[in-house]
Amino acid sequence: MDEPSDLNRRAAARPHVEYRTQKSADNTRAKGRCKDEKQEPRKLSSFLLELAAGKRFCPTIAPSRLEARLPVPILRLALPSPLRRLFDYRAPANTPLTALQPGVRVRVPFGRRQMIGVLVALAEHSDVPKEKLRDALELLDEASPIPPKLFEFCLWVANYYQHSQGDTLSWALPVLLRQGEPASTRQQHVWLLTKDGHPDDPRLERAPRQRQALKIIAQHPAGLPHQLIGKLQISKSSLDALQDKGLLRRETRRITATRHHGSWLLEAELPLNPQQQAAYEAVRAGQGRFHPCLLAGVTGSGKTEVYLQLIHRVLEAGKQALVLIPEINLGPQTLARFERRFNARIALLHSNLTDRERLDIWLAARDGEADIVIGTRSALFTPMKSLGLIIVDEEHDASYKQQDGLRYQARDLAVVRARQEELPVLLGSATPSLESLHNAHIGRYTLLKIGQRAGNAQPPKFLRLDVKSRPLDSGISRPLQQAIAQTLQAGQQVLVFLNRRGFAPVLLCHDCGWIGVCPRCDSRMTLHQRLHELRCHHCGHVERPPTNCPQCHQVDLRPIGAGTERAEARLARLFPEYPVLRIDRDSTARKGSMERLLITVKRGEPCILVGTQMLAKGHHFPRVTLVTILDADSGLFSADFRASERMAQLVVQVAGRAGRAEEPGKVIIQTHCAEHPLLVQLTEQGYFAFAEQALAERRATNLPPFSHLALLRAEAHKPGQAEAFLEQACLEAQQLCRLNASWGHIELLGPVPSPMERRAGRYRAQLLLQAQARAPLHRLLAAWLPQVEQLPGSRNVRWSLDVDPMDLY
Repeated sequence: MDEPSDLNRRAAARPHVEYRTQKSADNTRAKGRCKDEKQEPRKLSSFLLELAAGKRFCPTIAPSRLEARLPVPILRLALPSPLRRLFDYRAPANTPLTALQPGVRVRVPFGRRQMIGVLVALAEHSDVPKEKLRDALELLDEASPIPPKLFEFCLWVANYYQHSQGDTLSWALPVLLRQGEPASTRQQHVWLLTKDGHPDDPRLERAPRQRQALKIIAQHPAGLPHQLIGKLQISKSSLDALQDKGLLRRETRRITATRHHGSWLLEAELPLNPQQQAAYEAVRAGQGRFHPCLLAGVTGSGKTEVYLQLIHRVLEAGKQALVLIPEINLGPQTLARFERRFNARIALLHSNLTDRERLDIWLAARDGEADIVIGTRSALFTPMKSLGLIIVDEEHDASYKQQDGLRYQARDLAVVRARQEELPVLLGSATPSLESLHNAHIGRYTLLKIGQRAGNAQPPKFLRLDVKSRPLDSGISRPLQQAIAQTLQAGQQVLVFLNRRGFAPVLLCHDCGWIGVCPRCDSRMTLHQRLHELRCHHCGHVERPPTNCPQCHQVDLRPIGAGTERAEARLARLFPEYPVLRIDRDSTARKGSMERLLITVKRGEPCILVGTQMLAKGHHFPRVTLVTILDADSGLFSADFRASERMAQLVVQVAGRAGRAEEPGKVIIQTHCAEHPLLVQLTEQGYFAFAEQALAERRATNLPPFSHLALLRAEAHKPGQAEAFLEQACLEAQQLCRLNASWGHIELLGPVPSPMERRAGRYRAQLLLQAQARAPLHRLLAAWLPQVEQLPGSRNVRWSLDVDPMDLY
């Protein structure tokens, strides 16, 4: 029997459960047993679920009798596992029912280890036999760390992408929360003097270090943070000794962000031209409701200024803003731009932060202590206390698609989250994706166009330079060298674009034709001369370049083709009086290297920038007046139906870096296919003319966005295993389609070997599913995947499903 104090404590732990007084309960019992006591066991379990959810209260049963009669609830938990199922556990002993809310974290035994799961639902019964049902170990949260709307959003994402709920919820939680850390902001330890604390205390006559420490702490009446003691040359032993003597005390405080005061603006807003103003007003008109807009503005048209002014109105309304950017390298300049404009609490989220930093930002956003959150695709899962606007910058960028694990498309999910939370979402790009343009054409999105550059800037002029029969010096023609020299002599900057890292993409033996290939992939290895290595850019395999040909043992090994490293070296020799700055993944691998390079560029002095597509996204270089594309042919011929779209976007985005200020810009495209229809159309008619023609071609061939795809990939160590597994899966899908003719026509294409069949030592194959409508495809996937998991061959392969794939490679 529980003691009265225990009953009071348990009742206090259930704020949603109400009880009548004992006298009222006695009067009711005198008239007969209450209705709830007569219920069947199954109905009693239903009553338990409603009670735990705070929807019911027991009017007649005393708390002690209620707890004695109600069965122990079964927790249905999502664990971070690829298995598409929930796991059943008994609730931890003495857990208040009202604490079992969806979203709370629970520590459970799993095999021989422990895992952190998330409570999804309570169950009346379990398919697991009672003797095998295990007890959960510990409830980690008093309330769900994930807000209800975000929790519902995560479950929707798991369902749409046919992914494990546990793995999906892991994407929404910072690493430290997945490991069981408290879902609270960081605690700060500070040192303070006690009322007896004085440097002249006689006990400190022979302790000069303790006296000095006490003097320093006395200069901080609000408390000295513990993390500063090392910088002030105070030892921890001195602090402990002072604390033992009663002269010093340590206090723990919760770190909170400073509240906003005064105006939101630190600098005046720029005047908007008529097209910018129209776009701004159109988005503002949808404030407070779901209102998706596509802002299609040419490069340099001032889209960012529209973003800033919209965010200002959101902040004035007491709301928060979420801004998604495609690349980590755009983070520092975006953050700097926002910090110059706003007197606000701005957080930058990306994968280079420490686990503690990510958790602090995540919690600050959830608690309303961050006004603006800027981040890459994973920032979409950040909880926001009062979200008012979502902006997806460069919405066309392929970086918004996660290519492993949970293969989500952040651009599309931004629209889903905005619809769920009833707020406007703005997708911005100079080269919108064909999917977004199609949604605008059929009325799902509001299309907003800005066709002129901000200020007095003029669009760049294009020149297609035919290099057939011309000698190339490390990929650079003589006319291009002359154009670069003229630009530098005029005191301006040059951007040289080559979307290929390394020194040369091929190492070739001139005598026998041997080529350096990756031993683990069906690909050639790239020569990185500065590091003196051959590197596979697909699997990461690295080896030293041979001094003699492994096949014929001759020494005439030649690097064929040009990468950014080779172009950098040659330009440095051609123009020794000007700095040559290479910006690619290799040169910016170290922390802060990208920022240092950009600072050099923004000084405005003549220089040459050599880089990959990292330079094509969102950068503003006002002194760049010449953009050169060394090799435009590599993207013109591909088996991927999206290749032409990506090529067009890349050319236009790179060209947009030229002439963004008063000086006019020029774009020179080196090509062996100067009359190729794609290049002619882009350079003479612009991106939107290309997009209209590409959409017509997609409609005629029934390709996305006019159909919907799902790609089942499989890989195995032995040839043929992946294809055999996919053959079994294909037969199961065909059987389901025959049994459910009402789903409509769903086409199964394959299985076939992947375009790169062997990668990282595994043989790969794929099966493509295509449907006219999204709903039938998802009905098939939901019924099909449980069968695929049970196939005999599934144990010998590693397989994954990609819904709405962006890459068929």
